[in-house]
Order: sequence, then C-alpha cells, then structure tokens
Amino acid sequence: MKFGRRLALALVLAAGAGILWAPPEVSAEESGSLSLIATYVRDYTTLEHAGGTVFGGTLQGTSTVLTSSGGPFVEGEHSLVTCLIYGKRSASGADLETACTGTNAAGDKFYLLAKRTAGDVAVGSGGQGDLEIVGGTGVFAKLRGRCAYDTEYLANDQVVTTADCTWRME
Repeated sequence: MKFGRRLALALVLAAGAGILWAPPEVSAEESGSLSLIATYVRDYTTLEHAGGTVFGGTLQGTSTVLTSSGGPFVEGEHSLVTCLIYGKRSASGADLETACTGTNAAGDKFYLLAKRTAGDVAVGSGGQGDLEIVGGTGVFAKLRGRCAYDTEYLANDQVVTTADCTWRME
C-alpha cells in the first residue's frame, strides 16, 4: 500500500475512533432575552422613622418564564424565589432595594438585585424599576443581565411582578 493511501486510511480510522480533535461545541447561547412573571407573598415590617417610613421583609413565591430566546431560560420553566427587601418612604417618594435568589427544578440558582424609586408598596399601588441579573450557580454561573420590571401590590399580601430582560454570559 502506498504512503498516501495508508495515511488516508489512518485518518479515516482515527476519525471513526474519535481521536481527531474538533473545535468544541457551544452548548449554551451567549446572549438573549426573556420575559417572566413572578407571584409572591410578602411579609413586611414597617417602622415610622425620621419623618418617613422604613420597611423591610421577605417576598416568597414563584417565577415563570413566559418567553425566551433560549440559553439557560426555558419557556414555561418555574423557579422558587425568595427575596429580602428594604425600603423607605418619605414626602419625596419611595426608595427600595430587593435581593432575590431563584432556584430552578434542577437546583441551579440565579441572583437578582432590584431597585425602584417610583410608586409605593401599599395595596393597589406598585411601580416600575430596574432589575440586574448578577450571576448564579450551575447553568446561571456566568449570567449577567438587565430587566425593566413592573410590580403590583394586591390584597392579602400578594405581589405580582412582570419583567422583560436581556442577558449575556460572561
């Protein structure tokens, strides 16, 4: 057998055995978008303080991905979400910050940080704000992003939030 044919045969056998190297496949998208809805039960404590009101507490509930371009977010996927909220109200308005951890069915966690300076937390009110996606674990480990969100406070300590987000992997 001539050298050229032997080399060709060796390459075919190596490829069949998986010995040749190929560029790694990208298993997840690098960026995308999603919309979600979250429902929570709130448990706040309020304190009159220095001409205003200070409040803090928890939000516990679920989030559901309504639409997704792909990546780590799956349309229809539900996650359990726990948040800590701190805020204050004065004559100049409301100022609040919320840190949330969501956990999907696989146990992977995502971390969110929300800030809002509009609206209120009283029943029948709410407001719009900005939400930052600040990483997580598992499929969310290198996740970063931004969302515009809108929250409504309902009777019986129920809260509904909708958000439209863009994300990227770092």
